[in-house]
Formats: sequence, C-alpha cells, structure tokens
Amino acid sequence: MASPKSWAVRYVVDPLDLPGHTVRVTTVVDRAPGAPPVLQFSLPVWTPGSYSVREYARNLRGVRATTTEGTTLAVTKETKNRWGVAAGNESRVRFEYSVYGHEPSCQGVDISPEHLYLNGAGVFCEVEGTKGLPLELEIHPPGDWKVYVELPEISRHPPLFRARDFDQLIDSPIEVGTPQVHTIRPAGVPHDLLFCGPSEMVPAHQVEEDVGKIVEATAQLFGSLPMPHYTFFYHLTEKWDGGLEHAASTSIVMPHTVFRPRKEYEGFLGVTCHEYFHLFNVKRIHPQALGPFDYSRENYTHLLWLMEGTTDYYTDLLLRRAGLFSPRHYLSELGKKIKRYRETPGRLVQSLEDSSFNSWIDFYRPNENTRNTSISYYLKGGLVSLCLDLELRHRTSNAKSLDDVMRYLWKEYGVRGVGFPEDSLPASIEKATGVLTQDFFAAYVAGTEEIDFSAFLGHAGLSASPAEKERKNSDEEEETPGYLGIESEKVREIPRVRVVIEGSPAQKAGLTPGDELLAVDGTRLTYDSLPDVLKRYSPGDVAEFTFFRRAKLQSVRVEVGKAPPEKWSIKPREGATPEEQAIAVDWLKLAWKDLTP
Repeated sequence: MASPKSWAVRYVVDPLDLPGHTVRVTTVVDRAPGAPPVLQFSLPVWTPGSYSVREYARNLRGVRATTTEGTTLAVTKETKNRWGVAAGNESRVRFEYSVYGHEPSCQGVDISPEHLYLNGAGVFCEVEGTKGLPLELEIHPPGDWKVYVELPEISRHPPLFRARDFDQLIDSPIEVGTPQVHTIRPAGVPHDLLFCGPSEMVPAHQVEEDVGKIVEATAQLFGSLPMPHYTFFYHLTEKWDGGLEHAASTSIVMPHTVFRPRKEYEGFLGVTCHEYFHLFNVKRIHPQALGPFDYSRENYTHLLWLMEGTTDYYTDLLLRRAGLFSPRHYLSELGKKIKRYRETPGRLVQSLEDSSFNSWIDFYRPNENTRNTSISYYLKGGLVSLCLDLELRHRTSNAKSLDDVMRYLWKEYGVRGVGFPEDSLPASIEKATGVLTQDFFAAYVAGTEEIDFSAFLGHAGLSASPAEKERKNSDEEEETPGYLGIESEKVREIPRVRVVIEGSPAQKAGLTPGDELLAVDGTRLTYDSLPDVLKRYSPGDVAEFTFFRRAKLQSVRVEVGKAPPEKWSIKPREGATPEEQAIAVDWLKLAWKDLTP
C-alpha cells in the first residue's frame, strides 16, 4: 500500500465459507492528511449494461471497521447501500464485510465449492474521496485455483491486480477456479475462452474457429480492435441467463448442452456475437448518460435502442458476413423478428425513445399487460436499425450505410473515450453519410408509426409478407384453427391466462389475466388439450368458456378469430433492379444468386 501521504485503496477478497456461498471483502484505505472525519463507503445498486436496480446491499453482512491496530471504529448505515465510518484522524482504515452469492447470473455473484464468480458491482464498495484514483485488488484463491480477470497483474503470490479506477474495477468480472481455457488470436489479438462448469460437451475446435470468425468480422467492420487482450467468460449451467458486456471481456451464462443441436448452438453464436459487438457499441460508443456512471441510482437515456437494438441488428448481420448464417437462414431469422414485432400491440403505443428511457421500470420488470403497452428496444431497435441501414444505402446509391455511421461514432467518440450528446445522433448520421434522417427518427424512433418492411427491404430487392401455413397435401383443404389471443401457463393441469392480447377475441369477450379456464362448451379443458380444442373451432365460431376468476365460477361467450400468420417470408422480389441487387450483395456479402431458389 502507498504511504498515508496520499489516498490509496486496496480490496482484499478471502474465501470465507464456500459451501455457505460467502466471501469476506476487506477494503484497506490510506487517507491523505486532512481527510474528513467520517469516511463514506457505498455499494452500487446496479450493474452497467443491465438497466435494473438490483439492491446488491441485501447480500452484505457483518459490516465492521477497524484501525490498523485493530481498534473498532463506529459504523453507521446511512442508506440502504451507504455506510459512514467514524475514522477521525486515522490515516488507515479497514472496512470489511461478508458477501453472500448464490446466483449463477452474469449480473450476480456466484460463490460455491466449484468456483467464485464475482461481479464487482455486487462486491466492492466505492470509497468517497477516491474518485478516479487507481486501485488494487488482492485475491486469495483456495488450493490450486487461479484468478482470471482483465486487469493488469502486479504479482502472482498472492494474485494482485491494479485497476485504473473504480469504474474499471466494476467493469472487470472475476472468475476464480479451474476453468477449461482455450486461447485464439483472431485479428492478431489474444482472446481467452474460459468454460466454467461442466465442459465435457464443448466442441473446442469448432468453437475456437467460429468465435474467431465473429471477432474477425467485427474487426473488419471497425478496422481494428481496441484492446490488447480479451476474455469470454462462459458459465455452463442448466439454463440460459444471457450475457453482459465489459470493456475487455464478457460474461455469458448458458446451458452446458448449448452446443448441440445446431439450433441451440446458434444461440451460443448469437449471444457471443452480440456481447462482442458491445466491445465497441456501449463500452466505447455510448451517450453521455452511460459513462461515467452514478452507481447509486438509475442512469437514464433515450438511446438504449441504439445500444442494444443496433447491436442486435449487427449480431445476425455479422454472423451472416462471417459465413456462420447462410443467406436464407439470415432472412428466415429476420422474418421471425418481424413476426414477433407485428404481434406486439405495444409497438403502436410506446416509442423507441420511451422504451429506452423506461427500461428501469418496464423492460426488466414486465407484467401481464406489458406486451400491449410496451415494445422491446432490443426487438424494435434492431428492426429500425435494419430499416435505417437500407434507407441510407438507398439514398446514397449504396455509397454509405449504417456501417459508416458506426465507424464515425467510433472515431469521433469511442476512440477519444467520451460519450456523445443525447440528441446528436441525427447530426452524426448526416456527417457520416450526408443523409438527413429527422423525418425517419420522428416516425420510427420518437414516434410509433407502423413500419412498412417491404418498402425498406425493397431497397435491397427483397419483399416481406406474411406467409400462410404450408399444406402437407396440396389437394386437401387446410382448416384454419380458431384463435383466442391469449398466452397461458400451466397451473394444476389447468390453463391459466397469463397475457390477453389487445384487440383479440379473448380481450373483446372479457377474459383477463388470472382466469383459470376449466371448460369450453361443457367439455373439460387442460393446459395440454387447449391447442387441440381450438383446432375444432373455425374463425367466426362462438364458444362458451367456463372459468374461475378469483375463486368465483363464471362463463363467457367468445367469438374465435383467425390466428396471425405463422411466419413472415422475406425473399427476392421479382423485377429487382441492378441497383437494388447491388445493395443486397454489399449488405449481406453474397452473390445475388445465393438469394434465389
């Protein structure tokens, strides 16, 4: 530690009770002369990249403070996540507590006899008076465990690291254990792939090759990579939890079976590509509101659609450009997204700007009516980014695209390490491409106008339209099943209504979330039988549903409707001009014939 003539902070992590999912954290603070008599410590309430207040302080216990000699100092809990220590004139203060963590989540803390995963926001308290100062991190791993973190290493015995400041510490997840490690060097930069958990099913060669292609495609878009080393933390568990981006790493929680079959493996490729694109978009290209952070409260922006939705758009696009998605598969996945979007009534209610701003109380905290009143800034943000890209290509005769906008933002703001003003995006697009986009933003970002996907895709010689279910036998007439417009969940074999779609037959008839459907036209219903029962009814038929609503038996007559199309089909448009074909070829990095049957 530095001498008490200047501020210095070292965080020390000791395993306390691994079966009990607990570590001890000691923060040793050297204070400069004349420091205030009360020393403040505050634990973040959220993790950057995951826009939800998570209240990490609920996992802290045994908070105490002492001098170097062991004298106890008075500690006062001032708020839910803030403590004051009566340090007086003491030059060195030790502030310690235990952290409980049993959450295999990229935003959480997971402590077990198998490993330690430490998300800094849930572990380390910020020390008032040390903003922007370098910090040290010391970890005492048990047995033969090793420490993996994207921080400069000072020493190995014990493992000691240095962080530029508190922001970098929070942005550097820590894995302590014995993971399976693979190193690749795409674009000339070492990337470690850490598989933490049951890794027997990992097809190492395939994963190394495919992740390398993702890195190369991203580097090709931006011209180079912004860091000397990168780590993929893959946490293999029994279920998906998604990923979280960091400046030189990403933490992804996924099933250990994700590598087979191909459909599941595409999920692995998708989350890997999404989080890696965040290396630029979010971690370095971001609005001013998203860095530096205030960890004590929500940090608001209207641009999460650009941070997450545009990243989602580039996820599939880069997988296509990297050769990991075929042209037809890319268009098929795009059709699925259009279908989901069109089946979300909230698209006509909430704008992308509002969806972004309300994330803290909306996207991460949905209820049974969210689908009717809200739209995902991931989903619509990705589709609007698609339309913006094609519009820019069309209006510049394919001379400029969204790629140019991303490169402009990278060079103008990302390289310099500064956020861009909240309202500057249209101006940046104009500088990067020469195209005015105020009307586009008014309609699809600030507004809720319906998107004509065929019009935008038409710029690339493609059409988008709902596709009816394919018939097994063209000589037989396919009956159209009835449609209620609900989503249900299984409760004691009974279908309980979870969501009622706005404007649906169920909503018009008066069914509401929570209704437990017992019978239709006097015939008993079960959760498993409901889909087959609906096939007996055609659009326009009237069916009487009997149900419990808050313990009261009721019934209602429903005129069943016609189900939405099963998918949206995107295919080459007959008569596509050479200019439109050229846009498709450059956009998707293919030959036009690759899109035709």
